[in-house]
Amino acid sequence: MSCMRASWVTLLAALALAGCASNGGGSGNTESAAASAPAAVSDGRCHAEGAQFAVGKPATPQLLEQARSRSGSQVARILKPNDVMTLEYRSDRLNLNADGTGNVTRVNCG
Repeated sequence: MSCMRASWVTLLAALALAGCASNGGGSGNTESAAASAPAAVSDGRCHAEGAQFAVGKPATPQLLEQARSRSGSQVARILKPNDVMTLEYRSDRLNLNADGTGNVTRVNCG
C-alpha cells in the first residue's frame, strides 16, 4: 500500500512541476521574444540599467517591449503582486515588477 501511495505522490508532484514549466499565454506573465528593434547591447544579456526609465509608468505591452529592447535582453515579462512565476535565473530575461495598480515599481534581470 505504501509503495502505491508513494507512486501516486510522485506522479502528482511530476504533474505539478510540469504545470509550472508550461509557457501558457496567461495575462500575468507576458514574455516577449526578440523583436526587429536593435538592442542597446548586442550580447543578448539583460542590463537592467537600460530599462530604469520604466519605473513609475503603467506596465503595458508597449512599455515592456521598449524596456526589453533598451536593456538588451532577449525576453521580458511583467510581474504583478500575486502572479505565479518561475524562479530560475536567466541572464537574458528582463522583469518589470508592477504594483497592484499596474505601475512599474522595480526593474531587474533574471
